[in-house]
Amino acid sequence: MTTSETADITVLLRAWRDGDRSALDRLTPLLYGELRRLACKFMQHERPEHTLQATALVNEAYLRLVDIRAVDWQDRAHFMAIAAQTMRRVLVDAARARTAEKRGGGMARVDGGANGVDLDGMPAAGTDRAREVCALDEALDALAGMDPRRAKVIELRFFGGLTVEETAEVLQISPQSVMRDWRLARAWLTRELRR
Repeated sequence: MTTSETADITVLLRAWRDGDRSALDRLTPLLYGELRRLACKFMQHERPEHTLQATALVNEAYLRLVDIRAVDWQDRAHFMAIAAQTMRRVLVDAARARTAEKRGGGMARVDGGANGVDLDGMPAAGTDRAREVCALDEALDALAGMDPRRAKVIELRFFGGLTVEETAEVLQISPQSVMRDWRLARAWLTRELRR
């Protein structure tokens, strides 16, 4: 995304925040494109017949995002942070629904094997391993209780698809801090998921 497009999104988000309803009309194609990029990243490892397709993921996340009231939208980075949280919720909700349908809602142990697993043992959000996505969500919540910033780094990079630089911008920290938090949080989550 160019600097000009990022600036356009920021201006439109602020106008929408300030009550300009027409800003949402101009913002929609830009936001939808950002969400589509994230959804495609999530869904690239799924079977073609998977029940949650990228378009459905984008639509659900978009509906949740535009329905949010009283958000003090700051800029594109702020939007992406909230979009990452929203995508996480949509994916986890879908995984929980699949788990409830297929397994009676029981959680299984995560094996940490290489098949369908990404990020050094963490289940990829785009795989059809619903129980692992649920386990990742629970482990991420536990990490957030101990170290909120490291949990946010994982959420932004893994669920939000943000780069190191974008994550640093959202969290207002250096890219080196993002990488350090990423490594430490990833190692902690991997240990938790293997238990």
